[in-house]
Amino acid sequence: MDNMDLHILDILQKDARISNLELAKEVRLSPPATHSRVKRLEEDGYIDRHTSILNEEKLGFDLLCFVFMSTNLHQTEELTVLENKLQAMPEVLECYCLTGEYDYLLKVANRNRKELEQFVRKLNELGGTRIQTSLSLREIKDSTLLPLDYTK
Repeated sequence: MDNMDLHILDILQKDARISNLELAKEVRLSPPATHSRVKRLEEDGYIDRHTSILNEEKLGFDLLCFVFMSTNLHQTEELTVLENKLQAMPEVLECYCLTGEYDYLLKVANRNRKELEQFVRKLNELGGTRIQTSLSLREIKDSTLLPLDYTK
């Protein structure tokens, strides 16, 4: 990993649809050399995936919620089952295992309050012993960009 790799990653995280030719021009490498670097970065796991970020509101997902959840499950096997079920829930956009007061933080997209209520019931059935839900009123910042410094 060198500064050129970081520069390529920075460009790709801002525009995953950039063509190899455009990327090569931007980083001042030949297209074959640029393509080889991108492939290596993918193979080495620096690039997890390429994706499109959809507009939640335009698609009818009016409730963006943050759900804190505690559980009384402590056995590794039980937690693995719980986490696999959380991963499989399509309304869960992100899920984090936490330290502190709660065990998990979920970022959840629902269309309305009824869907949110059904979702919270599912969490109770999965073993959620304490659940706190906060609704997002508005988005201040939404970014997937890591602060890469390739100018060293």
